[in-house]
Amino acid sequence: MNSKSSIINIAKQTIETESKAILNLSSLVNDDFADAVTLIYNSKGRVIITGIGKSAIIASKIVATLNSTGTPSIFMHAADAIHGDLGLILEDDIVICLSKSGNTPEIKVLIPLIKRAKNKIIAITGKNDSFLGQHADFILNAFVEKEACPNNLAPTTSTTAQLVIGDALAVCLLELRGFSSSDFAKYHPGGALGKKLYLRVEDISSVNEKPKVNSSTSIRDVIIEITAKMLGVTAVVENNKIIGIITDGDLRRMLTKVDDFSKLTAKDIMGANPKRIQAEAMAIDALELMEAHGISQLLVEENGNYAGVVHIHDLIKEGII
Repeated sequence: MNSKSSIINIAKQTIETESKAILNLSSLVNDDFADAVTLIYNSKGRVIITGIGKSAIIASKIVATLNSTGTPSIFMHAADAIHGDLGLILEDDIVICLSKSGNTPEIKVLIPLIKRAKNKIIAITGKNDSFLGQHADFILNAFVEKEACPNNLAPTTSTTAQLVIGDALAVCLLELRGFSSSDFAKYHPGGALGKKLYLRVEDISSVNEKPKVNSSTSIRDVIIEITAKMLGVTAVVENNKIIGIITDGDLRRMLTKVDDFSKLTAKDIMGANPKRIQAEAMAIDALELMEAHGISQLLVEENGNYAGVVHIHDLIKEGII
């Protein structure tokens, strides 16, 4: 029983059981689902999501998903609600209650109190004829034939179904709101994903040094400039326009070709027409350009003028990579 093959088979059976149950959910989506989404979309209040046991954990996740996609939501544990937390429900709030059976003692106490306050109730349950189902304004059917647990006891498939229903709600509301990637970034400014959506090249390059030389600068002074600015590169500019670039690699290659570089200038070793990026471009675009050309720095332009350097290390530090 403890063989690798047995373990693999059990894992596969669990995944197959849950995937079949999830696929069946699509056949259970009806007018109640559409009406519930419309109710939330048009509401002036928040969404309060509650549950008991494992359903409470799923409720917390659905709250997080809704909040991150533009629907203000709050988690309320069903047990805590009947011991004081019921006061967080405001007049215009909508309550979503998760319960597989819809008949737990806490639910039977909680639902009449919410009904008395005249808040709308959306049920996510596997039993439409349960106490919760009978008293909810809308039922989102999360029926599953059996749990993945071999004893058909531990909440597994049923909680997965609840989570999928929550995701479907969130995505429908996201689409109705026209929630864009820039909106998503507003709610995730500290994460790597958010930074990919809002961080611009100028946000990074503006805090870097701005190495530059002109075409007649001696190689000695080029080396001094690259060393002092610590970016491994310098722009070659004329009238603040980029005409070339010199990197650490260019200097090393020069040393393999000439014995005396005392008379050489920046123009003699620079790379002409270097890759560059606009200051207002997204930082993720800078990364893609670097990866496409196998380089680690880009010169930055703003209104046609040299504006600085963005280095791949900057992108790593910001979590873009």
